[in-house]
Amino acid sequence: MAWGNPPRERRVLKAGHSSIAVTLPKPWAEAMNLRPGDLIVFDQNDDGTLYLKPASTPGSVDAASPYLVEAHSFETPGILERLVVGAYRVGHDAIEIRTTVALAPERIEELQQAARRLLGVSVVAQEPNRVLLQNFVDPSKYELPQLVQRMKMILVASIEESEGLLRTGTRSRRLTSLAEETNRVLALLVRQLFLASRDWSLARRIGSPDPRRLLEWRVAVHALEELGGIVGEIARELHEGDPDSGPDDAALPALLEELKLGLKTTVETLMHPSLPAACDAFAESAHLAESARARARVLKGPARRSGVYAATIGVQRSAACLTILSEVALGRAVSAGNSTVLLTPS
Repeated sequence: MAWGNPPRERRVLKAGHSSIAVTLPKPWAEAMNLRPGDLIVFDQNDDGTLYLKPASTPGSVDAASPYLVEAHSFETPGILERLVVGAYRVGHDAIEIRTTVALAPERIEELQQAARRLLGVSVVAQEPNRVLLQNFVDPSKYELPQLVQRMKMILVASIEESEGLLRTGTRSRRLTSLAEETNRVLALLVRQLFLASRDWSLARRIGSPDPRRLLEWRVAVHALEELGGIVGEIARELHEGDPDSGPDDAALPALLEELKLGLKTTVETLMHPSLPAACDAFAESAHLAESARARARVLKGPARRSGVYAATIGVQRSAACLTILSEVALGRAVSAGNSTVLLTPS
């Protein structure tokens, strides 16, 4: 840990007649928002080490208790799914739905679908006026870097699906499954960040030993979420467009290939910070955005009907997301040291 690099050794002090005490590092106390008089709880491991964290305050969210949703009835489609996904993303393990009027079969199916779209969630109790969903995922088993790598693989597969649509002009059978997997991984990523923000020992175990790094992860996950939506839109536009409405566009396959390679490079740089690599990724994303922008300017009506124009604009927007990710990677690379040396080739 490097929270301002406080001294790693602390002298044991006498406190009172028979007690002893150790002071807490100021950067850690500030990060935990601790004040004199606040309570600290600790867990003791078998090897003698202690884990410290602030005690829960009255009114704080208890992820172990069910998130209860009560209503007279649910008639509007989509509300239940949004409630379940929202409760899952902020860290609730149990989600209970109660109504005065019995739930319609359509709403029961909506809850079942919501459970299937979230990793580790199942319906464990079902009554006419009550449904209980339970999450069985152990958060310590899913590290942030692994989930980001998984997200990259899904997005690469989605881009390759778009490339296949351009080559063959046939309909895709994988778009729905890829979109569901994208949403599943993103929901888990957001959930992990929320849980890690409340439990620093969990944050260490899933790849964020410095609590200030959670802000970087939030920015990266938000960019990935935006990128996932755009990549899905590109595939849908090409899937639903009329391939016979205009001539083939030779530039779009090259743009998609550049987007795919840029995504791989940027995520690799994000996982393994390197200042030269981050600078290269930033420059490549800017070049991709300009190339897509220039191409979109010359596309005419037929390309708009075929989905090529919308896909080209999607590549431009995707490049903006890669720029954000490369900026996070650049920040990580800079924070890894106290100096930067840039050499100009002779």
